[in-house]
Formats: sequence, structure tokens, C-alpha cells
Amino acid sequence: MKKQRIVVGLSGGVDSAVTAHLLKQQGHEVVGIFMKNWEDDDDSEYCSSNIDFVDAASVADVLGIEIEHVNFAADYKDRVFAEFLREYQAGRTPNPDVLCNAEIKFKAFLDHAMRLGAEKIATGHYARVRLDEATGRHELLKGLDPAKDQSYFLHRLNQQQLSKTMFPVGELRKTEVRRIADEIGLPNAKKKDSTGICFIGERPFREFLNRYISKEPGPIRDERGRKIGEHQGLSFYTLGQRQGLGIGGIKEKGAQRGGGEHAPWFVARKDARNNTLWVVQGHDHPWLLSNALEADDASWVAGRAPAQGAYGAKSRYRQADSDCDLAEGCNGVFRLDFAQPQWAVTPGQSAVLYDGEVCLGGGVIARAL
Repeated sequence: MKKQRIVVGLSGGVDSAVTAHLLKQQGHEVVGIFMKNWEDDDDSEYCSSNIDFVDAASVADVLGIEIEHVNFAADYKDRVFAEFLREYQAGRTPNPDVLCNAEIKFKAFLDHAMRLGAEKIATGHYARVRLDEATGRHELLKGLDPAKDQSYFLHRLNQQQLSKTMFPVGELRKTEVRRIADEIGLPNAKKKDSTGICFIGERPFREFLNRYISKEPGPIRDERGRKIGEHQGLSFYTLGQRQGLGIGGIKEKGAQRGGGEHAPWFVARKDARNNTLWVVQGHDHPWLLSNALEADDASWVAGRAPAQGAYGAKSRYRQADSDCDLAEGCNGVFRLDFAQPQWAVTPGQSAVLYDGEVCLGGGVIARAL
């Protein structure tokens, strides 16, 4: 393998740390960059940015590589957070991690790395890149650890970005990554994986949104139209949500004990025109199931849409691929018809298409059908 200058995004976590180690072990010239993408809460108990940088710097010290601290907070606010708020205000549920990868980690960060003379960048994502010799195109593959695969969040990457990117831990299982980190004495070998949206951290989500989106309370109604509670603003709820609704079961007159009258409530519809939140009881209520979806703002890894036909798809992260048929429209719109009904298909989330282990790309869910 040709030795290259590779800039690694060191997050302070174990995955990026092992990424840097593996590349250095292969003889590459490795430089670390810590990306600061959010700075509104530097003094907050929820903001781990300062702790993460200390961890990243400690890793760089152990590995014997340089590390640079780069502030992308302004880019993040313009390209990711502004869109995040627009989507929530429109009643949708966006996925900022998808946008962050496309706009910051593989655009702003990639551009910065190239200015530093890098030939490639690398991150700790669980995914893989493969060059198809027959077509000359780069393919985005699922990570080998099915429980950690992150190709869903990377589906908007294009040919130019993939040609410059390496995902070393995508070839490993998480247990092996932890073992390597422990074996070489990395200070963050046992550090917990980060969870939640990057700029929100572990804080209560509604509390965070309250700072940016005004409350517009309205009725919560069941499928019969009965008002059974009051919501705090449609922006604060997502389809399929079960917790935080503030309503209990409703018992019918004469209903027998032990029946389904106390089944949990789920958010099923958001009626922006009438500022009404519709809820249903039971995980498998028909209102929560969809046979098809329409998505727009399509982004295809190969640079063009795949042929219409049978594929697998995810309409949310951490679900198995579901058999579907792709029907492409025009102007970046496509439709997926599923073999089995899909649960809580949510506008604003990503619908991502797969051909076996190859991630083909996807789009933003516009509506469930």
C-alpha cells in the first residue's frame, strides 16, 4: 500500500483513536484534527466538547501524532443547525447527523485537510469504501459489524468525497476496536460511546428546543376525535413517540379489567393546520403503519439514481433492511413501495436504499403513503 499523508478526525472517542492507530501502524503519515462544531454551551454540564478535546489530545500524545483544534461552529450553525430548526418549525423531524456528515465532516473538514496537504481523510465511522474496478466508481458499503453500521448516516456522500475517505474500523467489530484500544493503552479505551444529537448531548431534548422554538400549545386527540390532553407545540413531538405525552390510558365504561384499554399511547399524526396532535393506542395501530413513502432531495452515491426495481431500505436507523420497490420520479423525488408495512414513517427522516451490503443513497421522507 502506498504511504500517504492522512488527516484523521479525532473526536475524543475510541473509534477515531483506533482509526489513527491503525493508519499509523500501516506506515502512513497521520495528523489528527479535533472538530469543534458547537460552542453555545461551552460552560454547560451537557457540553462535552472540552472533555472530548482533552481525550483526543491524550490519544494523539500516546500515538505520537500532531493534533490541531479547528473550529467549524460557524459553518455548523449556517449549514446544519439552521436547517435543523427550519425542519422542526415545519413540523418535521430532521436528522442532523446526516447533514453534519455531508456538510461538515466530509466537506468543511475535508477541504481543511486538503489545504494541509492531505491525500486522504479518515474517520471512526463503521462503514467501508470500495472501488468498483469495472465502473471506476466508489461504493459505500455497510460496516462489517451489523450492530454498529453507520452507512445510513453517510448515504449523502458523493464520489469525490468517497474517493478521499477511509473508514478503517468499518472492517472490524466494536469488540475488536475496544480490544485494540486496551491493548495499546489508549486513555479512552473504555470511554462510553456518545449518544444523541451532537450539539444537544445528554440534555432533555424538549428543554433544548424551547430555547429556539416558541411553544404553541394545542389539543391532543385520539382517533375518535376526543380531546384527551394538551400538547406543548407540535415541534416537540415525533411520529411513533411514546414517552412524554402526559396522558394515561382511557378506560371505557363497562370495559373488563385486563383488556387493552390501558395500552400505551403513540403519536400517530401531526395536524399543523389545526395545531392538533393525534395519538393512538397500541404499537401496531393501523395509523402507525405505512405501505409506501415518498422522499425528495435525493442524493445518490453513484451520481445518478439506481434503476427502478427491488431493493432493501431503511426508513429509520437501527432497523433491518425492508424489501421494497423503487419508483423514481423527477427532480430528486422517488417512491418506495414496501413488501411489509413500515412503522411510524416520519417526514424529515432519511429513507436510505441498499443493494445487499452496498448503500446506494437516499432522500428525505416527504410523506408516508
